[in-house]
Amino acid sequence: MSDKTIRVVLPGLLMAMLLAMLDNVIVGTAMPRIVGELGGVDHLSWVVTAYVLGTTVSTPIWGKLGDLYGRKTVFLTSIVLFLAGSALCGIAQNMPELIGFRAFQGLGAGGLMVGAMSVLGDLVPPRERGKYQGQFAAVMAVAMVGGPLVGGFITDHANWRWAFFVNLPLGGAALALLALRLDLPKRRTEHRIDWIGASLLSVGVTALVLITTWGGNQYAWASAQILGLAALAVLTLAAFLLVERRHPEPILPLSIFANRNFTMVAGIGFLVGFAMFGAITFLPLYQQIVQGASATNSGLLLLPMMAGLLVTSLVVGRVITKTGRYRAFPIIGGVVMVGAMVLLAQLDSDTSKVMSGVYMTVLGLGMGFLMQTSMLIAQNSVELKDLGVASSTATFARSIGGAFGVAAFGAVFNHRLHDVLGERLGSQAADRLASGSGGATIDPSTLAQLPAPVRSAVIDAISGGVSSVFLWSIAAAVLIPVLALFIREVTLRGSETPERTLVAQEG
Repeated sequence: MSDKTIRVVLPGLLMAMLLAMLDNVIVGTAMPRIVGELGGVDHLSWVVTAYVLGTTVSTPIWGKLGDLYGRKTVFLTSIVLFLAGSALCGIAQNMPELIGFRAFQGLGAGGLMVGAMSVLGDLVPPRERGKYQGQFAAVMAVAMVGGPLVGGFITDHANWRWAFFVNLPLGGAALALLALRLDLPKRRTEHRIDWIGASLLSVGVTALVLITTWGGNQYAWASAQILGLAALAVLTLAAFLLVERRHPEPILPLSIFANRNFTMVAGIGFLVGFAMFGAITFLPLYQQIVQGASATNSGLLLLPMMAGLLVTSLVVGRVITKTGRYRAFPIIGGVVMVGAMVLLAQLDSDTSKVMSGVYMTVLGLGMGFLMQTSMLIAQNSVELKDLGVASSTATFARSIGGAFGVAAFGAVFNHRLHDVLGERLGSQAADRLASGSGGATIDPSTLAQLPAPVRSAVIDAISGGVSSVFLWSIAAAVLIPVLALFIREVTLRGSETPERTLVAQEG
C-alpha cells in the first residue's frame, strides 16, 4: 500500500505493540510490591508465567483466525479481550485471582503481537519492512524503558493496581484509531477452525510449563504429579501432531517447517524467549532488593539494555532495507547474547550499578540483532496466504520459550533462594520469608526493618538466585548462533530482482 496509508495506520499498530510489551515490564517493576501485599515471593514467577502461558496458547489461534476471516476484526477483538483482562487484574484481591486474570489478559495479548506484525506484513513487502523494523524496535525500547519508569512511579506514588489500569486509555486510543482508519480486505472461508488441535496444543503446553514450574520444587521429579503431567504432555502433543497432519486447516501447519530458514528462526525465537525473560522478570527484583533502588529508579537502571536494543535494531533495519541481506545478524546477535549471559551470571551483592548497566547494555545489543530480524526472515519464508500463520508461529515459538524460561528460571531462583536462606537462617525462617507466611515478606519497604543478619541473608539469597538464573540461561543462549549458521540468504520479496524472489517452501 501507499506510504500515506501506512503512515495513517502505523501509529495504531505501534500502540497495540506497545500494549503487549508495556504490560510485562510495568508489572515486572511492580512485582515486589504485588507479592508483598498479596502473597510471597515464591509466587512471583507464576504471575508472569500465567500471562505468558495465556499468550502462548492463544497466539496460533489468533494467527489462523486472521488468515481465515480477515485481520482487522480479529485484531480488534484481541485488543478488547486484553483490556478486559487488564481491568480484572487491577481489581484482583488475592494472588490466585491475579494469576487467573493474568492468564485471561494473556489470551488477548496473544493477538496483539501477531496481529500487529501480520497487518504490517499485509501492508509492506519484506524488503521495505526493514525501515519499519526500527520503529517497532523503538516502541519496544520505549515500552521497556518507559514501562519500568511508569510502573515504578505508580508503585512509589500511587498503587500497584494502576500498573494494569494504565492499559485502558492506551488500548482505547489504539482501538478507536484502528477501527476507524485501518482498511484491509475482508475475507471469509468456509473451512473449519482446528479447535481440536488448538485444545490439544494448549493442554500439552500447559502440562510442560507445569512440569518445569513444579518439578524439583513443589513436587519431586519422580512424584506421581510430575510423571502424570509428563504422560499427559506426551499423549496430547502426539495426538496434536496426528490431528495437524490430517486437518484441512491445521492451527499450526506442519508444512511450513519444510522451509529451513523458517525452522531455524522458529528455534532461535524459542531460545531468545527462553533466555530473555529471565532478565525482564528478575532484574527489577535484584535492583530493588540487592542494589537498593526504588521502583522508579529500577526502571531507569534498565535504560542501558533498552538503549542497546534500540540502537542496534535501528541500524540493522536500515542495513537490511538498503542491502537486502540479513544472514549475518542472527549469528552476531547470538554470540553477543552468550557474552551477555556470561556477564550477568557474575552479578552478586557487591556488583555496582555501573557494572550491571554495562552487562545489560551487552544484552540489549544482542537482542537488537535478533528480535525483529527473526520475524522478518519468518515472514519471508512462506507464501503470502500463510503470512498470519508464519507470524503467529514465530511469535508462538518465542512465547513458549518465554513460558518455559520463566517457569524453569522461577524454579531455579526459588531453589537457590531457599537454599541460601536455609543455610543462613534455618529452614523454618527460610520458608516464612520466601512464602510470606506468618507476616514475613521479602519486600523493599520492609527489608530495612529486618535485623542485620536477616537482611544480609536475604540480599545474598536474592543475588544468588538471580545469578543462578543467568548461569543456566547460558546453555540456551549458546545454541542461538549455532542455529543461525544454518540460515540461508534468500532474496527478500520486494527486491529489485524479482527473478530471485523466494520460491515458497524451498527446502
